[in-house]
Amino acid sequence: MKQNRNVFGVALNHRTLRATMEEHFHIKPHVKPPTTPVLFIKPDNTQISHGDSIPAPHSNETIFAGPALGIVIKKTAHRVTAEQANQYIDGYAIVNEVSLAEESFYRPAIKAKCRDGFCPISTTINAEQVSKPESLNIHTYINGELKHSTNTDQLYYSINELVEFISSFITLEKGDVIITATPPRDETLALNVGDSVVIEIEQLGRLENSVVAEQEL
Repeated sequence: MKQNRNVFGVALNHRTLRATMEEHFHIKPHVKPPTTPVLFIKPDNTQISHGDSIPAPHSNETIFAGPALGIVIKKTAHRVTAEQANQYIDGYAIVNEVSLAEESFYRPAIKAKCRDGFCPISTTINAEQVSKPESLNIHTYINGELKHSTNTDQLYYSINELVEFISSFITLEKGDVIITATPPRDETLALNVGDSVVIEIEQLGRLENSVVAEQEL
């Protein structure tokens, strides 16, 4: 079941992805890497739950899974410091930040990231049940086969730093979600109609969704 909540994503926050973009950072008009987190949103239409279907576009453009840890906010958070952040974290969720291929991470495309059903989110696991959230293994299975592995130790900005930065200019409310980081989108994360995709995060469980053609919904 969808919830009425804001979901904020953080681009370029996976160290491997950031490393692959190093050359692009120094090309005009940017000429240097971003000095703060780069944000995007996943609006309500994107948000689905475990077991729901991900609609693949009519255009047959390749869609990519986006395995990620989600931070779930516990209570109203406004100008929270990194040192205070844990008091405002209710728990963690598994997120599949589905996207089309992106040409620019400085201006994440609405068409690529905000399509219907492009953000499956699991139920929340209480923060007290998750030890060392910045050192959790993340595995992606497609049709039962392990296709990709990463770890939350690849976060460039930490969990607490993300809460601090976003709450410095956006008041976060109970239930809001911050998607911490997604790895590079390559062929290992490509999805096709008929696929079953599972994101598994250590201590959090599994988030499973099927991919269907848009017209089948």
